[in-house]
Amino acid sequence: MLKGLTTAALAATMLAGTTLASLAASHGAQFTLRVTANSNENDEDYDGIVVFKNYVESASNGAIKVEPFIGTQLCSKGAECLQGVADGSIDVYISTSGGAAGIFPYVQVLDLPYLMSDDRIAEAVLRSNFVRTMRDMALEDSGGKIRLMTIGNTGGWRNFANTKHRVKTPADLKGLKIRTVVADLPQELVRAMGASPTPIPWPELFTSFQTGVVEGSKNGITDIMGMKFPDAGLKYVTLDGHAYMGALWWMNNDKFMAMPQDMRRVVVDGFYALQQATFASPKRKSIKAYQDFVAGGGDLYVPTPEEKAKFKAAAEPVYAWFKANVKGGEAVFDAMTLAVADAEAKINEDLALDTK
Repeated sequence: MLKGLTTAALAATMLAGTTLASLAASHGAQFTLRVTANSNENDEDYDGIVVFKNYVESASNGAIKVEPFIGTQLCSKGAECLQGVADGSIDVYISTSGGAAGIFPYVQVLDLPYLMSDDRIAEAVLRSNFVRTMRDMALEDSGGKIRLMTIGNTGGWRNFANTKHRVKTPADLKGLKIRTVVADLPQELVRAMGASPTPIPWPELFTSFQTGVVEGSKNGITDIMGMKFPDAGLKYVTLDGHAYMGALWWMNNDKFMAMPQDMRRVVVDGFYALQQATFASPKRKSIKAYQDFVAGGGDLYVPTPEEKAKFKAAAEPVYAWFKANVKGGEAVFDAMTLAVADAEAKINEDLALDTK
């Protein structure tokens, strides 16, 4: 259940023992940022907001106040929340790619399978000019109202999970009813794997597993364990890592640009600190989640390199579909694949030096 927390309670928790933040609060705020996340205090999004609030309030010496709203107090769905950002009733909002795809369809590039191979590559890509390309596209499409500030993580990597049997290759997914969101791209991916995409709202997924309405999903392990899906029959997870679970942090551009340059710098640095927190949080939380999954009788399978290559080959048609059917798809696909290639080259160069 989503759980709302008061600003006062959050502030007390976040700022306890932080001398700079305590001093900053006494100076009075010139700017207030209303930040909302449709999640709860156990989520990576919340961890990011905690870090962002503490950094921005401290570094601005109290000139910027951050008011978090966790849950659905200000809005409940992606399109509604992004409209709030556009009209200024919400200053900062975090969405998944699926939550923003109805307004900015090209953000689904983050869901394209097997483009990024590991955390190190993904984190480099999400600190690159690729994000600025998407920022420019979103600003243009929103009439200069909605600004993409950063992309973090919200749950690690998406993997195929199911209630029926171990999945080692795409052939093992054939015929399975796999839960997806309503967006087109994840449905195209499931079809490419030979399975049957079945859009189901997130709150209904537990019951859908129990009743057999769906037999699988594409989720990170922290979501699987947090929602207690093994209790509903989800027993098999294949670590194919087909998509990094990006979290897009949006801000009202008028609010950002109304700040003086030094305060904009504080906000940008705050989002950098937030991004780092959300990169780190799933790594820690997933350790226990995987342990608990296996301890409860779950089957965890790591594909061999040859098997992983079969998954990637099966997914190839999704790239062509994306470029042909999504507005801005080809431009954003090129920007992302270029960023991946640059990241791989730089990391390989570093590894050559560091392993001598």
